[in-house]
Amino acid sequence: MSASSPMRYSVDNLHCGGCVSRAEAALSAIPGVAAAQVNLVTKRAEVTRGRGFDADAVRVAMARAGYPVTPLDAPRVLRFAVDNLSCGSCVSRAETALSAVPGVETAQVNLASRRAEVTGSDDLDIAQLRARMQAAGYPLTPLDSVTAPTPQGGDDARPYNRAFLVALALTLPVFISEMGGHIIPAFHRWQMDTLGMTPLRVVQFLLTTAVLIGPGHVFFQRGVPALLRGAPEMNSLVVLGAGTAWAWSSLVTFAPGLVPETGRHVYFEAAAVIVTLILLGRWLEARARGAAGAAIEGLMALTPDTALRVSPDGTEVEVPMEHVQPGDVLRLRPGARVAVDGVVLSGASHVDEAMLTGEPLPVAKGQGDPVTAGTINGNGLLAYRATAVGGDTVLARIVAMVEDAQATRLPIQSLINRVTGVFVPIVLVIASVAALAWSVLAGDVAQAVVVAVSVLIIACPCAMGLATPVSVLVGTGRAAELGVLFRRGDALQGLSRVDLVAFDKTGTLTEGKPAVTGIHPSRDISAEDLLRLAAALERGSEHPLARAIVAEAGSRGLHAPDVEGFESHPGAGVIATLDGETLRLGSRAFLSSQGVAVPDDVAPGATQVHLARGALYLGCLALSDPLKPDAETAVANLMARGVEVAVLSGDGTGPVAAVAERLGVTTYRAECTPADKRAALEHWRARGLKVAFVGDGINDAPVLAAADVGIALGTGTDIAMEAAQVVLASGAPSGVVAAFEVSRRTMRNIAQNLFWAFGYNVALIPVAAGVLALFGGPFLNPMLAAGAMAASSVLVVGNAVRLRRMEVRP
Repeated sequence: MSASSPMRYSVDNLHCGGCVSRAEAALSAIPGVAAAQVNLVTKRAEVTRGRGFDADAVRVAMARAGYPVTPLDAPRVLRFAVDNLSCGSCVSRAETALSAVPGVETAQVNLASRRAEVTGSDDLDIAQLRARMQAAGYPLTPLDSVTAPTPQGGDDARPYNRAFLVALALTLPVFISEMGGHIIPAFHRWQMDTLGMTPLRVVQFLLTTAVLIGPGHVFFQRGVPALLRGAPEMNSLVVLGAGTAWAWSSLVTFAPGLVPETGRHVYFEAAAVIVTLILLGRWLEARARGAAGAAIEGLMALTPDTALRVSPDGTEVEVPMEHVQPGDVLRLRPGARVAVDGVVLSGASHVDEAMLTGEPLPVAKGQGDPVTAGTINGNGLLAYRATAVGGDTVLARIVAMVEDAQATRLPIQSLINRVTGVFVPIVLVIASVAALAWSVLAGDVAQAVVVAVSVLIIACPCAMGLATPVSVLVGTGRAAELGVLFRRGDALQGLSRVDLVAFDKTGTLTEGKPAVTGIHPSRDISAEDLLRLAAALERGSEHPLARAIVAEAGSRGLHAPDVEGFESHPGAGVIATLDGETLRLGSRAFLSSQGVAVPDDVAPGATQVHLARGALYLGCLALSDPLKPDAETAVANLMARGVEVAVLSGDGTGPVAAVAERLGVTTYRAECTPADKRAALEHWRARGLKVAFVGDGINDAPVLAAADVGIALGTGTDIAMEAAQVVLASGAPSGVVAAFEVSRRTMRNIAQNLFWAFGYNVALIPVAAGVLALFGGPFLNPMLAAGAMAASSVLVVGNAVRLRRMEVRP
């Protein structure tokens, strides 16, 4: 469809008519945006969606333009399991069928996961979607976006296993009879003496027919309707190849007078072996896809089936998971898995969180500490209150992130799908031309049939269609096991191209648990009053520095008064009113911008928070925040890979310079507002660099969205994680190294798969067409063609599965 219902957004940083013009220009330049209007009064934008609209593209483009947007009415997202997907051609046709349904904005089909994701308007008709896809030959099954795993291949393998074994039992007599007679003359004479030529061929006909209509019926069931619709695909090639060999052989057997004497050869064994080998390939491929999806299935298996709920009278009752509600008190026995997210009420233990964060050592838990669904309790007994259940748990959100990443199409996949969409018709043309040419050149109709069958069978669009999505499937799954969550699969490709990584300092490179190490009041105030007023201003903030100041005041028994007119300036400071006087608290640059004269550095190397009443400077609080244990190793590892590293921080020059020096980083910027950080990213991007930003706080969200790749720490705020493309579950800087390594290895794996898939078809289709025979070489036997085709897809999937064994050393 060319246009659809508008999307509405709230827009930040709109100050004047010039901002409106620039924001509208930025929106209009985004592919898929048909029209855009921005309202300065309401601070809202209305975007008319056209074909190819991408909500993420809007978010990223507007963040880079300096006008971050928040959707007010997100499009509806539906997920389905898709049947009958066998090659890249199927993907193209399925997406075309979905996109033709009124109300559909975008449609993505993933060959590896057999899954479709459709976004559209609220009035999108699911029944119409299913009817359109049923007519196209690709039935849909709705999926629960959180609780229902997408079929990954384990169940798919069983029917192919049974079909292969039946086909093998029927094919072996045909193969031994025909090929044994060629290899061993005495065996051929024995068959002729015992049965005779015609009865032997009739037996081969019966067995081969049983192979085609029995275990091979799946190819005809899917391939013939596709041919009748004028949309041939992988199964259609098998039908034409095996069917042609069978039909020619049947004609020779039952009506030999219609065939020239020189062409009276039968190829029953080729038809039977083609079906049997391709069934073997499908079985191995399905098993490999099952292994590829094992990571996400393993994550989903972490949740126990039941939980131990504590009644108000203290009795314990085992209840199904779906009966647990927020607020319930649960008992966690030693060695048991945590059922839902919660907060410990009593008891002490150590909990193994390795399966979610990659952290190898169990984490101590006591009263007030959070516990996460799927983690394993140690030897202690805990009681905890449920805070999040079902799809709201961290584990469920991780599963959703991984599924979304696996369903995402890399930019290169669109080109591949266009190629595979026309691949099968091109193969049909090549097979027809080759058969006609050899019939004319050699005057041998039987040889022309062999050539046509070989071309039809050896072509493998399936390998091309699987090359990218199966690697993304395995790579993102393994990344999740390592504590790296790619929220979008295309971040895999983006991260592999990053030249520079910019880190936030507080809470990212440092522990994020600063402590007040010094109080430096002016002559106009006491140290206690300075701390008390600072705590009053910081009491409502979640920033680590704010928490440290409030905690210090509390430890000294100081009462923080209530302030009025609180005004936050993210990344800079705060302003409030107390007893009619204006108080300002924040960085040196912030107070200076407010007309306050701030003295020279009073606490070198420490983080400084300055306070003023009106224009009167009152003093400074000095805080220190130790580096995380793995920060130095992570930065050194990135530099060893040839990646530039920088530090961007809202902190003062002294502490930022000290951290940078210890890490060996020469590029750093201090006293940065979020706008300053975005400007730094744009400066590096103007130099032609691809930039990643790593942060964890609310202030980092617009910078994460503006970066080529935003990486958020899982220990950070929900807002930061929502803005990022990659989330590090453990919160450790070494996770950045793991993300880079997963990205590099996955993209290399994709390149290997694409090289094989395309190289295979480019090299072997001409061989099947008889090019070697033109120079005195042999013709390709259809059975070898079937083996090569079956092996092609298996090799691609098998190569991708190697990523499951990937280990990353920090």
